[in-house]
Amino acid sequence: MTFYNRQLAFEKYSLTQDLARVLPEDVERVLASSNLTSDDFLILLSPVAERYLEPMAQRAHALTVQHFGRVILLYTPLYLANYCTNFCLYCGFAAQNRIRRDRLTLEEVAAEARLIRVSGLRHILILTGESRKMSSVEYIRQCVEVLRPYFLSISAEVYPLEIDEYTQLVGSGVDGLTLYQETYDRALYAAVHPRGPKRDYRYRLEAPERACDAGIRSVNIGALLGLADWRLDAFLTGLHADYLQHLYPEVEVSVSLPRLRPHEGTFQPQHEVRNREFVQIMLAMRIFLPRVGITISTRERSGFRDHLIPLGVTKMSAGSCTQVGGRSHREAETGQFEISDQRDVPAVKQAIESRGYKAIFKDWHPIVAAGVDMAGRVAL
Repeated sequence: MTFYNRQLAFEKYSLTQDLARVLPEDVERVLASSNLTSDDFLILLSPVAERYLEPMAQRAHALTVQHFGRVILLYTPLYLANYCTNFCLYCGFAAQNRIRRDRLTLEEVAAEARLIRVSGLRHILILTGESRKMSSVEYIRQCVEVLRPYFLSISAEVYPLEIDEYTQLVGSGVDGLTLYQETYDRALYAAVHPRGPKRDYRYRLEAPERACDAGIRSVNIGALLGLADWRLDAFLTGLHADYLQHLYPEVEVSVSLPRLRPHEGTFQPQHEVRNREFVQIMLAMRIFLPRVGITISTRERSGFRDHLIPLGVTKMSAGSCTQVGGRSHREAETGQFEISDQRDVPAVKQAIESRGYKAIFKDWHPIVAAGVDMAGRVAL
């Protein structure tokens, strides 16, 4: 059964009623269990479980150290273009927003790469707006070819592709995919995506599977917290990650927890996610999925990010910029959203290490042998 069909089956039940039935002894039972079911995961997301954040934090910390050690991988985003054909109500790059549209030339991509490499970072995430015309697969592939000499790992956050298109990007050097479903509330999804190719919920939902079929090494999924009921989105994000882990055991599956940030446009979130609720989501995710990676971006404030370090984080962005060409000589442009943690890479590294963790710049290395690109792990 596809995950889409599983979601349809789940929608026949009332999440609100299930949450209302949770008792304190249910939470205590789950925290004493070694293997959690989806029902147990939902219990950890319940209002009652908020009273148990401290024991949840202890369990999440122990599981993270067991499976990942005391290390956090650093990466940074690189925006290649901001042209978009979607009319998403919550995004600064949306087609209806009157912002300066731009796309980096290959020479400018190289200039950005040199500036990022000076920081020591070896993992990057390339991003574009969702425009097949202005950010074609061929353009993305050419950018990756430029970036390969500078970085050991290149992930992509672009519009959903077909299997053969993902295969092209994997062949050019892309080893990771990030793709947010934005919200798993299908009715709300339709409302906040009134026009554009992104309106196709199922096509986007199944894109990570197409990337896995194409041989991608890692997949990172998530919901944009604040669009819908956070318990619904957190629950279905976890179930989606669990589904991918079981279907593709060779792929590294990660989850991001992005909260809505101020952006160009007038959209205001209807479901505020408080810090305690954010922590509850992360702890429940770690306890339910001990082997899943958890990524925290610079959407979160520096002090809050620092407090999250021992609670399950495995990957953090640093030295971020959400503007196209924002690190080089270009004039200031509108970014996709406002950054909260504006510290440079050394400052983020120092914050991690001050808490007894090691900030690493690579956990992956491409091996070139006999003219064929292969991939292998490197010792930490």
